[in-house]
Amino acid sequence: MSAFRAIPINVHAALEVAAAPLLMVAPFALGFDYLAGALSLALGVLLIGLATSIYGDTARGSVPLSAHAGLDYTLAGATIAAGVIAGIAGDYVATIFLVGFGSAHMALTASTRFSRPLGA
Repeated sequence: MSAFRAIPINVHAALEVAAAPLLMVAPFALGFDYLAGALSLALGVLLIGLATSIYGDTARGSVPLSAHAGLDYTLAGATIAAGVIAGIAGDYVATIFLVGFGSAHMALTASTRFSRPLGA
């Protein structure tokens, strides 16, 4: 096990489920513009859906772990891009929040061990 891939997939999913509501509440709590608020809400819904997709058997429609990793990187990049778009539109509070959230999600994904324990 590498020191850089120390977070198990179950902890990764639990952190995503806990963090996704932050994306959905932030537009109301921090006063985002309409565009940034809509992007933040949509990304929060996608994140919670992706986080819950690791549970279950792949025969029942669960996302494989390799696809989950790729989708995590894509979602983190999309969150950073949404922050940049919000900054271009002039909403600097949303920019700071979304770029920070996307960077944290990218770091979480980079430090996750995308494998299941034997027998699981």
